[in-house]
Amino acid sequence: MTAGEPAELIIFPVFNQLKPLQPIDYPHARQPDAGEALELIPGIRWVRMPLPFELNHINLWLLEEADGWTLVDTGLHVDEIKRNWEVVLAAHCGVKPLKRIIVTHCHPDHLGLAHWLGEKTGAVTWITQGEMLNAYAWFHQLPNYDSIGMVDFFRRHGLDEARAGLLAERGPTYHKRVDGLPIEYRRLMEDDLLRIGGNDWRVIIGHGHSLEHASLHCAELGVLISGDMLLPRISTNVSVTASNPDDDPLGWFLDSVERLTELPDDTLVLPSHGKPFRGIHARAAQLAAHHEERFEMLRAALSTPQSACDLVPTLFKFPLDAHQIMFAMGESIAHLNYLEHAGYARRMLGADGVFRFVSK
Repeated sequence: MTAGEPAELIIFPVFNQLKPLQPIDYPHARQPDAGEALELIPGIRWVRMPLPFELNHINLWLLEEADGWTLVDTGLHVDEIKRNWEVVLAAHCGVKPLKRIIVTHCHPDHLGLAHWLGEKTGAVTWITQGEMLNAYAWFHQLPNYDSIGMVDFFRRHGLDEARAGLLAERGPTYHKRVDGLPIEYRRLMEDDLLRIGGNDWRVIIGHGHSLEHASLHCAELGVLISGDMLLPRISTNVSVTASNPDDDPLGWFLDSVERLTELPDDTLVLPSHGKPFRGIHARAAQLAAHHEERFEMLRAALSTPQSACDLVPTLFKFPLDAHQIMFAMGESIAHLNYLEHAGYARRMLGADGVFRFVSK
């Protein structure tokens, strides 16, 4: 290595201290049917709601208390999910009401029905302030939280006019998938302890997938409700947004996942997508390897200046529709920003107004 040359790119150095890794295990094979609240362990029920995307479901969690229920996440604002909730509420929340709704983060599949369920049951929404303020900005289409700002941002990173036009025609979607926003909420903060069902649940704040994502860990039960911060089979989307164009959300995400490896490896993880699993360390190691591979692919491609759009086919080997190109562009920019922040790439602004990156 010559003077001034970046060191070898290494993610998750703590994994040198995490061997042997427990294999990923899926202890609950059966998934709940529509409108069912399946008991995983005493006091925790699994609700699975459909999503109209390639990622076709979201997991929601009902936590039983002596005099009611706490719900973690709500599902998307679509009629089918509302009908399923009517069945679940009738079966479980008649004698013991829904008292509290904890929202892990502000994405529509998690927050979408918080207002509707709150109006229906009187349950209070608990969410971090960063997520609530982001939700207000997206719902009301504030500058650079709107679809126009997003498309212009992607154009500056090389998105061609054909696909930019598709995104522009698609327009804003957030307010269509969120049935209003709670006008009051209880703020969640790092290390808050919530007493639920006779057990303490500690709030763990993660960053990168969203601004201030809240996961919940119960040491007594050995359970982590991970939200989207740790998924068993797919890698969480991490994107740069127009409102924070130079941020390093991927670096924040990797740091946040590394923090989760401080939990016992046999913790039962309840993710927002996929099946409950054990094996936090092995899953985090897989994510580290996945992103290391992507970084090395990009560093090889950056021998000549490339825009984020140029590099989308390097990261995604399948055709992308308008919904997918939005996430793909955000992820491509996130990987390039990471390399820039880490000192492995530099950014240039071309005469055409497009940002391109090249290896240092």
